[in-house]
Amino acid sequence: MHGRPVSMLPEHIVDAGFDGLVASAGAYVEVAGEVLVDTRFPAELAARTVAALDAHDSVYVLEAQESLHVAPAAEQRLRTIVEGHFQKSAPGQPKGSSAILDSLLPWSQDSPLFAKVTVFESLIPMDRMVAKIGAEITVVANSIADEGSHAGELYQRGISKADGVAAAIAWLGIDRAHSIAFGDGQNDLEMVAYAGLGVVIEGSSPELLAIADRTAPPPSRNGIATAFEDLGLI
Repeated sequence: MHGRPVSMLPEHIVDAGFDGLVASAGAYVEVAGEVLVDTRFPAELAARTVAALDAHDSVYVLEAQESLHVAPAAEQRLRTIVEGHFQKSAPGQPKGSSAILDSLLPWSQDSPLFAKVTVFESLIPMDRMVAKIGAEITVVANSIADEGSHAGELYQRGISKADGVAAAIAWLGIDRAHSIAFGDGQNDLEMVAYAGLGVVIEGSSPELLAIADRTAPPPSRNGIATAFEDLGLI
């Protein structure tokens, strides 16, 4: 389960042996090699979104499952922002910038339709951006780099990671009560609330912690592995 598209997932994660994945914050679901959900921005909404972003000098990534796209005029600004963010990683921690920057392609009218947009910088706050694009769009805080109200992740209203989990467990024949979700960001709220057991990473937002069934240490303390062991998953 990830907020990122398939094209942004590091190879070692994809090759780890999972039965499937939920990506793009629930807009894409794949299990046992079968694509169950692949929801993209309709062409008209995609064009309207890009036009609004460009009109306000925004730096953004259009996230398709096949590839990541950036407006050519903003590519160098994007690289500067992303590299600056990942330079703040703790010593010994993976930088992660290559997962974004190595996959970038210039956006054009022939590029694949995208599932989500990550905005790193804009002249206007994201709530105003959403109002300009239309009611079909909503926004959460940027999970890659928190740049305040002028950054965020734009996705289609009504899509959440909970929908992705529901599709995956239905295909696998798993009862909702037996599902477990791990979350640390605002786009995890619906998923953590939906799952039979919601595990939230320590230090997450108060809203997320308030609905947690239990918490787990952060990645720097091998929190997921510890929680898996405690829950008998490994």
